[in-house]
Amino acid sequence: MQALSGLDASFLFLETNKVPMHIGSVAIIEGTLQFEEFKSFIEERIHLVERLTQKLAFSPLNIDRPYWVNDADFDINFHLHRTALPNPGGWKELRYLASHMFSQHLNQDRPLWHFTFVEGIDDITQVPKGSVALISRVHHAAFDGKSGEAMMSMLYDLSPKPRKVKAPNPSAQQYEEEMPSTLNLLTKSALNLMSRSTKLPGLLWDTGKATLKTGYLSKVYGIDMPTLPFSAPRTRFNQAVSAERTWNSAILDLQRVKHIRKAVPDTTLNDVVLSIIAGAVRKYLQEKDELPKESLVAMVPISTRGSEDKQSMGNQISAMFVQLATDVDAPLERLARIHLNSIIGKLYQDAIDAKSLVEYAELIPFGLAGVAARMYSRANISEKHKPIFNMVITNVPGPQVPLYMAGHKLHVNMGTAPIIDGMALMIPVLSYNGTLSISPTSATNIMSDMDKFTRYIRESANELEAAALSKLHEKGRQKSIAEDLSEHLPINDDE
Repeated sequence: MQALSGLDASFLFLETNKVPMHIGSVAIIEGTLQFEEFKSFIEERIHLVERLTQKLAFSPLNIDRPYWVNDADFDINFHLHRTALPNPGGWKELRYLASHMFSQHLNQDRPLWHFTFVEGIDDITQVPKGSVALISRVHHAAFDGKSGEAMMSMLYDLSPKPRKVKAPNPSAQQYEEEMPSTLNLLTKSALNLMSRSTKLPGLLWDTGKATLKTGYLSKVYGIDMPTLPFSAPRTRFNQAVSAERTWNSAILDLQRVKHIRKAVPDTTLNDVVLSIIAGAVRKYLQEKDELPKESLVAMVPISTRGSEDKQSMGNQISAMFVQLATDVDAPLERLARIHLNSIIGKLYQDAIDAKSLVEYAELIPFGLAGVAARMYSRANISEKHKPIFNMVITNVPGPQVPLYMAGHKLHVNMGTAPIIDGMALMIPVLSYNGTLSISPTSATNIMSDMDKFTRYIRESANELEAAALSKLHEKGRQKSIAEDLSEHLPINDDE
């Protein structure tokens, strides 16, 4: 038995009837991978990621956080679903299916994951006819972007020939562990609650030191304070969400996006990505006559996972708040402003020791937090205060070499992550083998025109590249990023 961390548990008590709390992806696999071949492949490797065969055991009356226990009744058939796209089997049909699947909750009585195997991809440009897609959903309580690398390692190989994996150790009896008794859970919960209370003095001490450090940065070095929570302007992205999700993805050429950095010295790839998204958000809200005068604020997750934590599951993340300079019209000026805002955010993030502050989540009573989250949702409290931030943008770097599933090449990988009341725009960014996918997720009551917003992401990338090339005096590269992508990447414009 292993108790969930406070941060992992938070993704459980934030879940409501209209807010599923899973992360996931849409991966397109080239070739003619058959479902039975795929199922056998997963069965052979599933033991490599223990969370895939574990489920939650809840404490009596939810007085403490749940525990991960081995599922004695594990059946892989509950976690794999086979379907096919309707004709013509294009991008429009795939993104509609993905949006529908991302609206569904995972069953908390079973291990918290599900794969949808999608056949009939016959009409997506530059994707071989007969390819398949894999729509994955795993609960955020079990995985974050970094620990998801274990899942990627299970699913993919570095060569077309699948590597051999060791069979599970029969002596471990991983599927035969009995569920803990009520008395056992109650005893463990009481001991955990007592032990956590001893952490408070140390956390208060760390917080005091962090306060002194941040004050030193501000007064001695004259560095402005970063954006604080509850200081973001109100937008359509900061309302209560409906149950139905809307999802799409824009695919860009990674090397060309990286090249934009040369136009503004010292900028990072993440700065450029934030600037592209900021340009799209600005255009989207401006068109609706809803663009605030103040800059919108993005929460950018920061991994607190150290080298000793690389193999551990669960979430080890903190947050940085970055102004997106949506009040700036010129693309390169916006990029420079975002670069400066990111530097300030990182300086303060280092000063406050993000890993220590995340440990405050360990002190939150699980049952009380769940009740509070449900009351917050039912009372629409998110619409009665200034937004904590406007959106989440999470950038997860991936391998820059081809990956293969059961001998079939991964063509492109696109992400999703949960939205909640008051934060209805989530944008995961994934890089893989020379591609960069920017994949917004929202709700239909907030962004029913997600295809338009996704097009604006591509247009914003084009505008930023054009401004960068003009500054660098480059010649002979007349094609836009989106036009260039249409020659060799799988996204169509369906508008």
